[in-house]
Amino acid sequence: MYKSAYSMSIPYKPLNYPARQYYQYGNMRQQPMSYKSLQEALTLIMQAVAGEREDELFYDYLISVAPSQEEKDIIQSIRNDERKHNQMFRTIYQDLTGQAIMAPTDIMFEKPKSYVDGIRKALFGELAAVERYRDIRAGLPDRFYRDMAFEILTDELKHASKYNYILNLDLSRMMGK
Repeated sequence: MYKSAYSMSIPYKPLNYPARQYYQYGNMRQQPMSYKSLQEALTLIMQAVAGEREDELFYDYLISVAPSQEEKDIIQSIRNDERKHNQMFRTIYQDLTGQAIMAPTDIMFEKPKSYVDGIRKALFGELAAVERYRDIRAGLPDRFYRDMAFEILTDELKHASKYNYILNLDLSRMMGK
């Protein structure tokens, strides 16, 4: 029988602690599946969808006052993603509850003080959405819905980067570059 020089010089010594203290395969199902519940996720989804119309009015306003076509195009792409996200959230909610989310009809929209204030508000809104959507993802029951939430989450991060780019464009304009 062949023995390598390595195996002959260093004898194998098992560790003094049993593996079951670290990973008990049979008990994996008894542990909580997530730090958020499905009910928490569904409540957050309802809240996300409830602000849909106000968000759309806000984005339409930013598009109407954007100083360049490039900025208009960027904000339009974000608005279109947000429409897609709302449809995805509605689908998740309906699939999991059997009920549709009813959108409110009487929506008030408050214009920002300036275009830049609106972009700043949009940027921080996207970052806050990432935190809420992370909690939604954690409470969803299976990979299919968690993957949908992950797509939405990564889009929100992309939107925040785009708003930072727009703020940088505005800063460049102010500095005359």
